[in-house]
Amino acid sequence: MRINLKHLFFNLIVVFFSITMNAQKEAKKDQKHIAPKPLYRDPIFDGAADPTIIWNEKEKKWFMFYTNRRAKDTTAKGITWVHGTKIGVATSEDGAKWTYKDTCNINYKLKDVTYWAPDVIKYKNKYHMYLTIVPGIFTDWYHPRSIIHLTSSNLMDWKFESELKLASERCIDASVFRLPNGTWRMFYNNENDGKSIYYADSKDLYNWVDSGTKIVKDRGEGPKVFTWKGKNWMISDSWRGLNVYSSEDFLNWNRQEKNILQTPGTGEDDKVIGGHPDVIIDGDKAYIFYFTHPGRTPENKGVDSYETKRSSIQVAELEYINGEIVCNRDNQVQINLKH
Repeated sequence: MRINLKHLFFNLIVVFFSITMNAQKEAKKDQKHIAPKPLYRDPIFDGAADPTIIWNEKEKKWFMFYTNRRAKDTTAKGITWVHGTKIGVATSEDGAKWTYKDTCNINYKLKDVTYWAPDVIKYKNKYHMYLTIVPGIFTDWYHPRSIIHLTSSNLMDWKFESELKLASERCIDASVFRLPNGTWRMFYNNENDGKSIYYADSKDLYNWVDSGTKIVKDRGEGPKVFTWKGKNWMISDSWRGLNVYSSEDFLNWNRQEKNILQTPGTGEDDKVIGGHPDVIIDGDKAYIFYFTHPGRTPENKGVDSYETKRSSIQVAELEYINGEIVCNRDNQVQINLKH
């Protein structure tokens, strides 16, 4: 049998080239990128806050959902600028570089509705959003809020499923977590009870039974529950930085002495307290995505302006030291989120 050396050589080159290209692709996947400060600003209203992040399997991108306040709206009176906006969406391939995409199409029929603090999870090929609703645009804070359940197959178009019956008519900031027994627990802020943390349980994400129980008495918005380093954690926003708790049973929560993101950083738009976060676990690493009001510095106390209203999204890496979570927001963040 005669061997065609030219043909063999050509095939070897093709195989070598293919192996090299695949190796380069894998190396690119593992290459971490430096996250900028700030990480993201909304190009429409410049009021991005309360981020939540999830992988979009179809588009092969990370999606960031966020509350969007109307910081740029010079006609807004009083606190109306934090009302009346849709949920913004930005996308990223790695968690470092984010690009504005659009706002969510939410099938909820109410004039001048306000959307706050989305929490988005995926279960059995369906996405679920638990979203805070304020029924209008108001000049003060003393109005009803509720949490609604929405579902989607593409993360952009959302179907209304139900309004949840919780501990009071002023409940906000859902955080849904799957317990070790397979059931689901929603942690939320009950504003009528000192802005403390309550919870509700569900077996199917549709039917929720409220506990009527306060499990964290401290004031705290935007609770985020996650498991990391073999422990169960909750982080909440007390407007004095972020409270950190741990628990053995998801019911009894012990607060660590020191808050995180309370001491201002030195990076751009990061020289103030951090607020309402999401936490993404990536292997053994944990990244906290939070927002800041960069203009709310001590010298601007009491000032009502575009600079004190605008907000930015930031990211920092969490560290586990001596049984507690710490966070040095000034450390350079190298990130390439896996899925």
